[in-house]
Amino acid sequence: MTDTISGINDLITLLRKGQSPDGSWNYPFETGISTDAYMIILLRTLEIHDEKLIHGLAARIIGKQEENGAWKIFEDEKDGNATSTLEAYYGLLYSGYVQKEDPRMKAARKFIREHGGMESVNVFTKIMLSTTGQYPWPESFPVPVEIMLLPLSFPLNFYQFSVYGRVNLAPILILAETKFSIKTKSSPDLSNLLLTRSGAVSWEIQPEYRSLLSFIKEGVEDLLGLSEQFHSLAMDRAKKYMLERIEPDGTFYSYFSSTFLMIFALLSLGYAKDHPIIKKAVAGLKSLRTDIDGLPHMQYANASVWNTSLINTALQLAGLSPKDPAVKRANTYLLKRQHDQFGDWVIHNPIALPGGWGFSDVNTRNPDIDDTTASLRAIARSVEGDSVNQEAWDRGIQWLLSMQNEDGGWPSFERNTENPWLGFLPIEKGEYMFGDPTSADLTGRTLEFLGNYTNLPADDPLYKKAVNWLLDHQEQDGSWYGRWGICYIYGTWAAVTGLCAAGLSKDHPSIRKASDWLKEIQNQDGGWGESCLSDSEKSYVPLNASTLTDTAWALDALIAAEDHPTEAIQKGIHYLTHSINKKDWTTAYPKGQAMAGSFYIHYHSYRYIFPLMALANYHRKFGQ
Repeated sequence: MTDTISGINDLITLLRKGQSPDGSWNYPFETGISTDAYMIILLRTLEIHDEKLIHGLAARIIGKQEENGAWKIFEDEKDGNATSTLEAYYGLLYSGYVQKEDPRMKAARKFIREHGGMESVNVFTKIMLSTTGQYPWPESFPVPVEIMLLPLSFPLNFYQFSVYGRVNLAPILILAETKFSIKTKSSPDLSNLLLTRSGAVSWEIQPEYRSLLSFIKEGVEDLLGLSEQFHSLAMDRAKKYMLERIEPDGTFYSYFSSTFLMIFALLSLGYAKDHPIIKKAVAGLKSLRTDIDGLPHMQYANASVWNTSLINTALQLAGLSPKDPAVKRANTYLLKRQHDQFGDWVIHNPIALPGGWGFSDVNTRNPDIDDTTASLRAIARSVEGDSVNQEAWDRGIQWLLSMQNEDGGWPSFERNTENPWLGFLPIEKGEYMFGDPTSADLTGRTLEFLGNYTNLPADDPLYKKAVNWLLDHQEQDGSWYGRWGICYIYGTWAAVTGLCAAGLSKDHPSIRKASDWLKEIQNQDGGWGESCLSDSEKSYVPLNASTLTDTAWALDALIAAEDHPTEAIQKGIHYLTHSINKKDWTTAYPKGQAMAGSFYIHYHSYRYIFPLMALANYHRKFGQ
């Protein structure tokens, strides 16, 4: 018990020191080297000579190269990642700070060619390559721009895509229609990475997908008439969609990728490189910079709301009073970032008023379920007797409850968007980029919040529907798949803590099965660790090493599921308390994901947040 209390106090002290003057926490949201390479490519294309930033980004990229010339997106990825390697290679050459005949570039070139060449990279990277003159555009893109005009009643329409997919798709549709391509005098030549003659390169759009494209176009023609007119109207609609959703900092929906694409889409429509909208967008992207080990990294998004709400909650679970200055400053920050604007979510949820929270500091119109429950947890203990907090609480709860899907669970951003038609799109990982179905992690986390932080009646039908969804979607081995974390440990933690908070008996077969699975996969050292490979394999893959975050998630689930500190729990607590200060590759291993096999996230805050939560919950439940 002494070790537990000492670990809790150490983490509280560390987190206190990391708080910013405005009350937020700004731990890095690290996503590999892709955004760093894309930033170099963007600045060179716009002929913005920010040499200090470009040189720093190039230094960070080259420092991540493996001995075989490749770049990886996680430690145990076999050999390397062809897409990431090509992006790094392109960014380094375009920077001008690494030359083509450098041995490191020769090794990268060799790896890319041995792994399928430029043709093997993912669709998003091909779009970037085509836009910057390195890869031919296809004769027709898998999704035509005319989809912008289809009504909500049409089987496949623009608003059936997730908001995350839409904000990237809108500029892509413009670029694909214009077949825009731009080079500068300093553009590198990547033609030696094409393994087929450039005229023969294909985006592999199969006949059945061509039929889908025809179906969409014919649907628009039947509804709107002349093709010339609807094509022009669709392009205008895509442009308007972007311009109406620019955040105050100039970014498009606060994401790096959508802002990057918007800049090129605007160039394709005739905007000058120094147009005020483009200049502000670049400034917004630059504001996403963070420094890691003395070198710049371009974050995909700013994660300050997410970090702040989680840390604030963890500190209060660990014993800090709602009146503690750190808690009060954090709550003040969070309350200022509650949404009061309607976002795209209202299209599928027209009866609700704004009241959610988004992920980043500048997010004003794209709330999500996870950030909303996280922010509500943070302010929960400060609501009573405070009219401002009470009003924010009521609006947040109302929005959250209104977002429950008809199937009983919760999505990430928008309700009832699941559509089987998305499976017909010829875009790899399309279900990740374009879908926003109910997920175990969102459903479990929402149930945990409602059960532990609200007075919602235990017999409310909302609980039954959500519990039934989770019970129906448990894996055969007893785990659940988590959409936004890695992966089965994460999903199981969310589901078990949610089910227990919702009143499901600890003796229920589902809880026992999940608990048994967690015990089975515990490592000899008492910790837990899961590989990013689980995501692509669609089944649990052990990391063969323990991580602080995985251990905390597994422990927290077992603490919720058990009435006394079992041997597995005690071993896990011992691992956590004796590993809090460790720093090795496991503490930098990604624990978040956005797209299987392509996009993983290392949250620098997680190694502190979740161990503190697990230790605090252990102490609260089993301590004296």
